[in-house]
Amino acid sequence: MLQTIRLAHLSDIHFGYENAPAVAAARAWLCEQAVDLTIVSGDVTRWGETSEFAAAAAWLDTLPGPKLVTPGNHDAPYLAFGERLFAPFARFEQMIGPSRGQTFLTEHLAVRGVNTARGVQPRMNWSKGQISRRQVAETTAWLVGLRDEALRVVVLHHPLVEMLGGPMTGKVWGGAAAAEALAHAGADLVLSGHIHAPFALPYGYGDGRTYAVGAGTLSVRERGVAAGFNSIEVEAHEVRVTALAWTGSHFEPTRTWALDRRRRGTEPAPGAAARTAPA
Repeated sequence: MLQTIRLAHLSDIHFGYENAPAVAAARAWLCEQAVDLTIVSGDVTRWGETSEFAAAAAWLDTLPGPKLVTPGNHDAPYLAFGERLFAPFARFEQMIGPSRGQTFLTEHLAVRGVNTARGVQPRMNWSKGQISRRQVAETTAWLVGLRDEALRVVVLHHPLVEMLGGPMTGKVWGGAAAAEALAHAGADLVLSGHIHAPFALPYGYGDGRTYAVGAGTLSVRERGVAAGFNSIEVEAHEVRVTALAWTGSHFEPTRTWALDRRRRGTEPAPGAAARTAPA
């Protein structure tokens, strides 16, 4: 029987501009909870400064258990243009970890990080995302080679599809094609950050049981949503995503999404099956 899988999904901590009490409380929560993996989907720093990376690394080192961290657009040095042009994620790799292709794999859980951030790109707003055909091909090949029992999770910074009514956009080049490919390759969850607001929605491809899930921010750059992060619990037939919001003294659940999990080895009913419930 499949064991319960518990994930913590954080994003956009922006060390150098972090919400210090919320970050400290998030650490306490993570130390108290028995999560299988802590995931940070990018923007661990404000401007990609060495001091900000040092603070982020020190905080991450205090967390128990395994962690997977993927870069965001703010993790390329903002002021060091030459470095941002030629080695945008050198500081990230030196102080946090690999910037591309990192994975976490157990019998029941398979997670792969994909870097959608770029140091520079041929458009004015370099903060928006990109995903290349090669990244998609590598990720889909990895997905289809996994055990049937494994929950398949892809982590990136920019949402491949936009959250309707969200406070900002990802505008990922190649995003729609990537979302479709990941759905057909059997991804269960595609976790992201960037917009500083939590959400969960099904991709409109395949059987409708590939879900985009976004986490909020732990910085003071709130965009109409309180600082927070997601707690994810996975059972045999359901994924429950709970958005936890910082009240000023503690985290409390503000919304929970109950998502039908894909049954592998059987023919699922067509169409999306996502439900929301008050926390």
